[in-house]
Amino acid sequence: MVYSSTGEGTGRNFSLGQLTVQNTSALSPRSFVFVEVTFTSRPDAGTGTPAATGFNAEVERLFFRYDQSDQLKGSVGRYHTPINWWNTAFHHGLWLQTTIARPEMVRFGSQFIPVHFVGALVEGSFPANGLNLNYNVGLGNGRGNVFSRGGDAGDTNANLATLANVFVRPDRLYGLQVGASVYRDKATPAGGGPDVDETIWAAHLVYQKEDPEIIAEYAHATHDAEDGGPSARSEAYYVQFAYRLPGAGHLWKPYYRYEKIRVDEDDPILTATPGLSGNIVGVRYDATELAAIKLEYRDMKRDRGFASTSGVFAQVSFAF
Repeated sequence: MVYSSTGEGTGRNFSLGQLTVQNTSALSPRSFVFVEVTFTSRPDAGTGTPAATGFNAEVERLFFRYDQSDQLKGSVGRYHTPINWWNTAFHHGLWLQTTIARPEMVRFGSQFIPVHFVGALVEGSFPANGLNLNYNVGLGNGRGNVFSRGGDAGDTNANLATLANVFVRPDRLYGLQVGASVYRDKATPAGGGPDVDETIWAAHLVYQKEDPEIIAEYAHATHDAEDGGPSARSEAYYVQFAYRLPGAGHLWKPYYRYEKIRVDEDDPILTATPGLSGNIVGVRYDATELAAIKLEYRDMKRDRGFASTSGVFAQVSFAF
């Protein structure tokens, strides 16, 4: 449940948010199936012909995985693309994350990073003398005709997307993770026009201890249209700092996040993505072991004619 007060058209309101259902079913000692389904409230419920339902049901993740060993695990299905840290650390279910919402660059429904991926993944980890080296390599469908969605029903052209991701978690610095990834695809605009060669480089540095929690991510997207079309270079990053208070204040966790998105005006893919400069300051209160209350102030300035946001937001999230 989210409460917002912005004074910008929508004013003050409550929204039910999203219900997330997950299930894991073991098929053998080495294999299992995982499914994640969400139900999201619709602002247009009851309108149109036929009337829109009150909630959208969506299969967010669904995959079969076989674990040969810690070093080699293979799977097929629909995933959250392992192109950056947040997208695979915090799935659906907002209780999991410190803040009310995801950073804009990895927000569900945004275009900057392909959040979902349909295909096959190979992953694993190696001790590497205490570095704990992990990897992901994937082959699958690229962006759908709607660039903010994955290619659930098939790839839009004959060129599958590829990705690679590596990161380390050193034993000597418990809680630290440092990694980088690359994603390549050929995207086909839904409204026509030449195909676009897409390359996204991303890097992250995370120190995930409650005192402190530091998350920093950067992504650089290169979009080159074929047949002499436009070429563009766009980038996005954010830095988040949080700290769980000691002693009697251990249920409180104040946080701050700065976000920045710079979109090239000629970008043929990020046509619906505004440039962004935003600040978020808030606090999380863990009312029980599985329920949290969050309160934050956002000041999000957008360009290219998109509405900016400034206001107070509150959220009650829980897991059961």
